[in-house]
Amino acid sequence: MRGFLASSVGVTCAAALALPLTLPATPAQAGPATLTSEAAAPGSTQSLPLVPLTRRRTLGQTASTQGLTRRNVRPFSLVGVVWDDPATELNGRVQVRTRATGTGDWSDWQDVEAHNDEHAADPDTAESASSRVHGSTAPLWVGDSDGVEIRVEAEQVARNTADGQEPEEGAADGQEFEEGAADGPETRRGPEPRRGPEAGRAAAPAAASLPGGLRLELVDPGGDPPGPDARTAGRTGGAPAGLRARSLHGSVQAGVSDGLRAGATEIPALSRAETRRTYFPGGTAQRRLTPYIGPRPRIVTRRGWGANENLRERGFLYTKTVKAAFVHHTASGNKYTCAQVPSVIRSIYRYHVVSSGWRDIGYNFLVDKCGNIYEGRAGGVAKAVQGAHTRGFNTNSMGIAVIGTFGATKPTDATLKAIARLTAWKLGLYGANPRGKTYLKSAGGNLYRKGKNVRLNVISGHRDGFATECPGRLLYGKLGSARTTAARYQGR
Repeated sequence: MRGFLASSVGVTCAAALALPLTLPATPAQAGPATLTSEAAAPGSTQSLPLVPLTRRRTLGQTASTQGLTRRNVRPFSLVGVVWDDPATELNGRVQVRTRATGTGDWSDWQDVEAHNDEHAADPDTAESASSRVHGSTAPLWVGDSDGVEIRVEAEQVARNTADGQEPEEGAADGQEFEEGAADGPETRRGPEPRRGPEAGRAAAPAAASLPGGLRLELVDPGGDPPGPDARTAGRTGGAPAGLRARSLHGSVQAGVSDGLRAGATEIPALSRAETRRTYFPGGTAQRRLTPYIGPRPRIVTRRGWGANENLRERGFLYTKTVKAAFVHHTASGNKYTCAQVPSVIRSIYRYHVVSSGWRDIGYNFLVDKCGNIYEGRAGGVAKAVQGAHTRGFNTNSMGIAVIGTFGATKPTDATLKAIARLTAWKLGLYGANPRGKTYLKSAGGNLYRKGKNVRLNVISGHRDGFATECPGRLLYGKLGSARTTAARYQGR
């Protein structure tokens, strides 16, 4: 994150093989499918083009400013800004204020995190190359609203003019911040936020400008969707037909699933013994091969939070295993109640798919301030579903997004416990030690070149794989204790 945003809002920000999948090369799974029309989905998205605003003296002589003055709009609960070219960054400050439905009260100006490019599919993949993909800010949850005002102010950026150096291997090992340093400087060994291979180059000022096609997106999450789609009913948490789950030691389990019925709204918690019997049913000998696994936590399914399955693309994308978990924050703000979380997730889902053009919500799981865990991207909670959460490291990893912003706000104890329980279970399925380290091959990003094998913590923060503020200073500083707790849940 850059400049004035660095102090207030974070960037949005997920071992050994135990349950990899072999995916048959069918057309539905090999490429994107056609989405149904926007009109067929519950909820709605208003897309309003931004226009030049009168230059204010406080903005300086070179500032470029776009926005919208106060106006009445259809009801919405989440805002964001998108633009045409996903390869172009929005270097500037985005601020909105909204009018609460019913009271007519206007909020103060709120910052919207401008840098969202690190939450995306890996470069050179079908998802990232889709013509529907746009550049986008992080979404901001504002609650029930019917009026909006926005301004986007460009800022000058440094232009790199000389060759730089890539960070040394091991620089992204996820060293924690010092406890109690919430208001002081960050004290970790690791890449500085928003710095990549270009770090150390001589810089020259570039003219302030904004990307083309800036649009304000206003998202209404809608209510519960219609009944489960016949084409996807019963797949949540299970393996699509024809898949095989294979252990590291070669024994094959056909159709491994979480035992859900069609339309299930939650996956119930299991004890550690029940978890081992459910996912490793081959008897005592097989369970000895995978001795460390945490008890399965309760997980709210996509059906449970009201996902409209007609929005996303039909196929599922899988990788071979899950070697690491990247922890994120959504940077959508902390002004939500836990009762509102299904609406928040539906809004983020719609923003990722309809506004940003992704195939599905980017994260594999989401966690709220009350410690509830939610299924994210479709394809099965026990499976190695490829997400769009850590640009460059979406292969053989999973993304966990904590709903909120944690640059200046501490995560709750319930949230940290949920992260530990989720990682102890999911990483345990694939034989990964939460306190260990692993290697992932970079698919390219602003921190590591394509093809580089990078040594990372098995539980890493987003910033360990991409130069960003995500998951926020105060959440990142708690990942060490999450690793320890997760390993304890696994019985290590």
